[in-house]
Amino acid sequence: MAAKGRSFWWSVHAWAGLKLSLFMGFILATGTLAVFAHELDWLVTPSMRVMPHDAAPASWGQLADGALRAVPGARLASLYAPIHPGFAAEAWMDAGGPRMVRVHLDPGTGAVTGTAPWYNIHRFLRETHRHLMLPVKIGVPIVCTLALLLVASLVSGIVTYKKWWRGFFRRPRGGDGRRLAGDLHRLAGLWSLWFTALIAVTGLWYLVESLGGDAPDQPHPPVLATPSPAIDGAALDRLVAAGLAAFPGLEIREIRFPTPKGDRGLVLMGQADAWLVRDRANAVWLDPAGGTVRLVTKGEDLSLHQRISEMADPLHFGTLGGFATKIIWFVAGLALTALSVTGVMIYSLRLHGARGNPAPSAKGWVRAWRGMGVWAYPALGLVLLSLVLTPGAILAAG
Repeated sequence: MAAKGRSFWWSVHAWAGLKLSLFMGFILATGTLAVFAHELDWLVTPSMRVMPHDAAPASWGQLADGALRAVPGARLASLYAPIHPGFAAEAWMDAGGPRMVRVHLDPGTGAVTGTAPWYNIHRFLRETHRHLMLPVKIGVPIVCTLALLLVASLVSGIVTYKKWWRGFFRRPRGGDGRRLAGDLHRLAGLWSLWFTALIAVTGLWYLVESLGGDAPDQPHPPVLATPSPAIDGAALDRLVAAGLAAFPGLEIREIRFPTPKGDRGLVLMGQADAWLVRDRANAVWLDPAGGTVRLVTKGEDLSLHQRISEMADPLHFGTLGGFATKIIWFVAGLALTALSVTGVMIYSLRLHGARGNPAPSAKGWVRAWRGMGVWAYPALGLVLLSLVLTPGAILAAG
């Protein structure tokens, strides 16, 4: 009975790792690269690179004035603090086109370092990994169903690996490719157990959200009776001072400016005492006309449902500890992607050495493709569809 049970779980493990391996590998690879998406943009976009300053940084008002001068006549939509030292601050400007224009600013002086189009590496990796360039309501559930395969692979891998806890420091054996690939697969699987579980759980949560189980919106004030006046740098600095007085200890990471429709005022967002929440969890809403504080929300006041929703992104993308955790998540993501690749290799090599193999001379990728069966076509189709839709997304972004 034990042997039959293990054989069943081995079949589950092989099916989960092989049938949709093309699609799984693509999503894992794009997700791994997405961990450092901003850093990749920093490498290819000169205006994002600035020299760190020891002096006091420029005020938010100075950054706003610089952005408004860079794109005359445009509406300032958002301001973002640098994500790491050496990075520029960023403003999103609505110039009337289909997408925002990015303005990069030196956080030390407030000087404009350049402008950049809306579409970049970060947008490509995010939209590909999250919803395959498809409409969000369609693409997100498709991608998130892979979390079910991760759960199946995790459970079946543990069940079929006898005394798995002894294998963390077992050196891979040589001799032949099949044995080496199997040992590397098991070793990488053991060391990435925690990460596989984390990605699977957060992926399941995203699936629940996409199917209607998302947390309720956080509180926000009603729409203002009269439209907000234009906000220049001096006015913004006064509003920031009022916001910090109402929420001492708030580290402002983002400022959202009044919108033409549904104007609720100016919003300061950032980090404070609550751990593992997005910037939006801590917010101060202000009336630009009189400078009064309309509402203060704090991460520690969220409901359990909202707190779980807020935790998902920092845990999934590894932003909870800054650059250090990003490195850990990137390495773990490479290991998880390698598991998808080595699993297919193991299948192909095992089939090559099996007795009665109808095509012993077939190439490895041919054996793997045949092993995927009919599932290979929708898996490959989803990958190609995402890539085909990419040029249209870039052109639509202006």
